[in-house]
Amino acid sequence: MMKTRKIGQFTVGEIGLGCMNLSHAYGDPTTPEDAVKVLHKAVDLGVTHFDSAALYGFGKNEELVGPTLKGVRDQIHLASKCGMTGIDGKRVIDGRPETLRKTIDEALTRLQTDVIDLYYLHRYDKLNAIPIEESVGEMGRMVEAGKIRDIGLSEVSAATLKKAHREHPIAVVQSEYSLWSRNVEIGVLNACEEIGAAFVAFSPLARGFLTRTDINPAAFSEKDIRRGMPRFNEPHLAHNQKLLPEFRQAAKEEECTPAQLALAWLLNKSPNIIPIPGTTSADHLEENINAAQIRLSSEREDQIEALINERSISGGRYPGPTQREVDTEEFA
Repeated sequence: MMKTRKIGQFTVGEIGLGCMNLSHAYGDPTTPEDAVKVLHKAVDLGVTHFDSAALYGFGKNEELVGPTLKGVRDQIHLASKCGMTGIDGKRVIDGRPETLRKTIDEALTRLQTDVIDLYYLHRYDKLNAIPIEESVGEMGRMVEAGKIRDIGLSEVSAATLKKAHREHPIAVVQSEYSLWSRNVEIGVLNACEEIGAAFVAFSPLARGFLTRTDINPAAFSEKDIRRGMPRFNEPHLAHNQKLLPEFRQAAKEEECTPAQLALAWLLNKSPNIIPIPGTTSADHLEENINAAQIRLSSEREDQIEALINERSISGGRYPGPTQREVDTEEFA
């Protein structure tokens, strides 16, 4: 049985499932039938935390997750997000209270539930100068109305988190966190501990980089968001791939896969962290879940942290325009 960790007012399995790539982001989505199999397999393996968003597939992911898991709704912890949606085929950030009011009702309908356990503000709408207090204040009213249970924030700085928490208690922060994306170590992780919030790590496998399979950008589909990410383009990719042989050797010595090594590192960092790797493969899903059985020595942690970190990796997390949308602190 999977061990548990605290997330808001709930206890969940220590590894969750990021549902994004069942409908969105890494090329053409998997078939609905295969997506359903992955979700059912996750339940069978003891996963209880499922992470969706209005953005993913422009509503299609919520339409997949809700009906598929409706029969086990009382056994799972359901999370989704607002504040970044799709309009006319384009991604739009909008944190205005009136927009969030509309989004929550649409999300409840798509997810086929009366209440969402954890609802995130997907992005702090700093580009449109919407104060974080206004967005979070509206989400607080959703809590009062019984539409959501806990409030989360995604990709925010420690300062923004504390400001939001003064408006309404923030239960969870979700941001990218892996060996190659360590931005949250600047301040966000400490801020979460200060206010008693959990931390959910998305892309814990570095968008597929920290796995047993070599990344080949030439094989990416036109819809794959990694096409525009500097780390997956030259000259950065060639530099970054030079780090993989030693990392994979470390995994071999631990008698695990590279993906399991990356997830074990995260789980060992803090009991406050819940990684949510995504996958379209039932086999990879089971591989990821089994990472919870691995315990690393401090010497192994030091080795892989020294190998892959913000100084050794080349290239930014996002292309310039997307990076400007993100509030998380950046390493100098």
